[in-house]
Parts: sequence; C-alpha cells; structure tokens
Amino acid sequence: MNRSMRSWPQRGLLTLAILAAIPTQFIAQTAARVDTGMHAWAGELEPTPIEVGDALMAHQRYQAAIDSYRKAPSDSPDAWNKMGVAFQLMQNVEEASHCYQRALKLNPHNANYINNLGTIYMEHREYSRAVKAFRKAAKQNDKAALFEKNLGTALLAQKKYSDGWEAYKRALVLDPHIFEHSYGSARVENPATIQDRGAMNFYMAKGCVKAGMLTSALNYLRLAMNEGFTTPKKVMADEEFAPLRELPEFHQMMEAQGTYTVSATGRMTLMQH
Repeated sequence: MNRSMRSWPQRGLLTLAILAAIPTQFIAQTAARVDTGMHAWAGELEPTPIEVGDALMAHQRYQAAIDSYRKAPSDSPDAWNKMGVAFQLMQNVEEASHCYQRALKLNPHNANYINNLGTIYMEHREYSRAVKAFRKAAKQNDKAALFEKNLGTALLAQKKYSDGWEAYKRALVLDPHIFEHSYGSARVENPATIQDRGAMNFYMAKGCVKAGMLTSALNYLRLAMNEGFTTPKKVMADEEFAPLRELPEFHQMMEAQGTYTVSATGRMTLMQH
C-alpha cells in the first residue's frame, strides 16, 4: 500500500471530502459481482458506472474505479470529483487536480469539490490558496466539520496558530469526533515540514482533549513533543492539558521525555540539569 494509507497515528493528516454514501450491503453485492464478472443482475437494475466505481473504491481498487467513472456521462461533476479522489489516493496529484477542476467547471459551487481542490494546493504547499479554498468550502456548507478542520490545518501550516486553533474548535463544535481515526473518509498525508506537523499535532491534541478523546490526545501530544513544537515544561503549564494528568500513560510519557520524575503518590517533579 502507498504512503497515503499508513497506519495510525500519522504525522499530520489532511482529509479528503467523504464520498457519497452508498448502503454497505449494496457495496458488498456490487463489488462481489464485479469481482466474479457477474453481469446478469437477476432482474435488478444494473448499477451505474458511478455506483460500480464507488464499490471498487470501497475495496481500494482505485484504477478500476477510475475506469468505471470514465464510463459515466462526461458532464457528470460527481464522476469527475470521485475520479479525482481515486487519482489522489494513487498519489497522482496532477490528474487529481485536473479532475477536480473539471468537476468545478460543471458545478462551481459544490463545497466538496472546492475542498478537494484545496487539498491539492496543500500537496503543493500553496497554503494561501488552500486557505482560500477551505474558507470558500466552509462558507458554502457551514455544517461540514471537515472543511473547518482542513482550514485549521492550512492555517497552522502558515504558522497562524491562533487562527488554526479557532478553526479546529469550530470543527469540534460541528463534530466532536472529527479527529478520530474511525472518521469515515479517505485520508492523504499532508506534506508539511516537521515544525508544521508538530503544530498540527499539538492543536489536534488540544482538540482531542476538548472532545474527551484522551488516548488520541496523548498520541498527538507525544508527536508534537518529539517534533520539537512544544516541551514537557510548557505542556505541564498548559491547563488545557490538565485532564491528561490523571492518566498513568501521561506520566509515563513525560518521564520518557527525560524531564520529569513521578513519585509514588503521582506527584511530578521537574528534574534539574
């Protein structure tokens, strides 16, 4: 599998728009028929090229999905957008960009398409253009936590930490589980510098604490410290991380940083060097 599908936790994520939902049972039935070459649909309506493509995407058969989407009408913006997602998951950013632009030409106001084009700008580290795209997507659909999250990530990449954190908080209001690994969407790695990834992981940690996802917060916070964005001393002084201090795993993490010792009563003491 390519680098876009690495195991969790990844070192900074940018999430693509969720593909149109299809009932799980339909995906399984369609994919099975595609796999076995069965084209006699037993009196049922034969699925459209887009539906077949979606089923193939569910099985990570991206090139086959692209071939199916290409059979859809050329004036279908949905087909072009989904083809772009497949190309992007195959790391073919240029073709993905072409597809997103075709989708937007057919439907200029679709928030998902705008968001996805924003992820291309992020791939190219064109952060100002990415911010503009994500703001526009969020304006078109102010109920989508994903667009606010992506906006926050782009702002953090510009080192606009306060603005990025505000966008993350708006995302959390819309969806408290936005940072969870199980969030139902395709993901691609964000090609940021180590410092940028440290910032993203630091504020994702804060977001997870705010959402009550303390284990995920620990994972993000550990990455942020390892990447040099923050220090154990600053973490201890930050009251937003106070809920983590009740966890033994937090104490172990801080001890592993070689800065703090933990007594038998759980009291953490700064080591002198």
